[in-house]
Amino acid sequence: MTAGDQARAFARLHHGTAPLVLPNAWDAMSARVFEAAGFAAVGTTSAGMAFQLGHADGEHMPVDELLASLSRIVRTVRVPVSADLEAGYGSSAARVAELVRRVVDVGVAGINLEDSRSGGLLTLGDQVERLAACRTAAERAGVPLYLNARTDVYWHRVGSPDTRLAEALRRGAAYLGAGADGVFVPGVTDEATMRALAAGFSGPLNVLATPRTPDVAQLAVLGVARVSTGSGPVRSVMGLMRRLAGEWQTAGTFSGLGGDALPYDEANDLFLRPD
Repeated sequence: MTAGDQARAFARLHHGTAPLVLPNAWDAMSARVFEAAGFAAVGTTSAGMAFQLGHADGEHMPVDELLASLSRIVRTVRVPVSADLEAGYGSSAARVAELVRRVVDVGVAGINLEDSRSGGLLTLGDQVERLAACRTAAERAGVPLYLNARTDVYWHRVGSPDTRLAEALRRGAAYLGAGADGVFVPGVTDEATMRALAAGFSGPLNVLATPRTPDVAQLAVLGVARVSTGSGPVRSVMGLMRRLAGEWQTAGTFSGLGGDALPYDEANDLFLRPD
């Protein structure tokens, strides 16, 4: 399947009868496990990708390392891959567009671009310019890249609570007008806000899964098109590793190595499939 075919297939997943559940991988192994579990696409988590390479989240991961990790993921799975590019690793629209050109060359089907850096929101005009440049870069590459525009109004608790919905709607509408395909609003967990956002956008709404997020059936009723798992999976794995390490250090036992661990042959077989 060509890069264009992958991008078109990924876009269609946002318009099904049920929300697209997009698990966020951090390396080739996690992406392959998600694919084997039956997911139709995988995304990446900037935090998880940074952690596994020894960096903090927040664009501390060198771009070349990001691209190398994305390349391994795309090479390992057959389903479409959407890349979390944080705020684009650049202070100008031109630099963000150059990164988009490079990730398109890697073979991703979509990207996620957020409108905050260092905890503060970019101006609406700046982000519109960056999104438009991303769309142009993808078009020049001949790939209908799915552009998911993230607004961090709720994530960073910008302004007073009673102003956030209007600001998120204002930004989302502008981002869709600049060429984005969908809008991602992390930090929203209540049903009323999700319903209002879904009704207010002309494109698909993406939310972030948390323990308080409604189930998939209810998200469909609310009009949510996509739910991402973010850094939750990698942090859960880190928590398991810490628990195992604690058992070895304090009790001197190894019982935790059983449980949900995949048998060696099953794990290895995930990567032995023919090309």
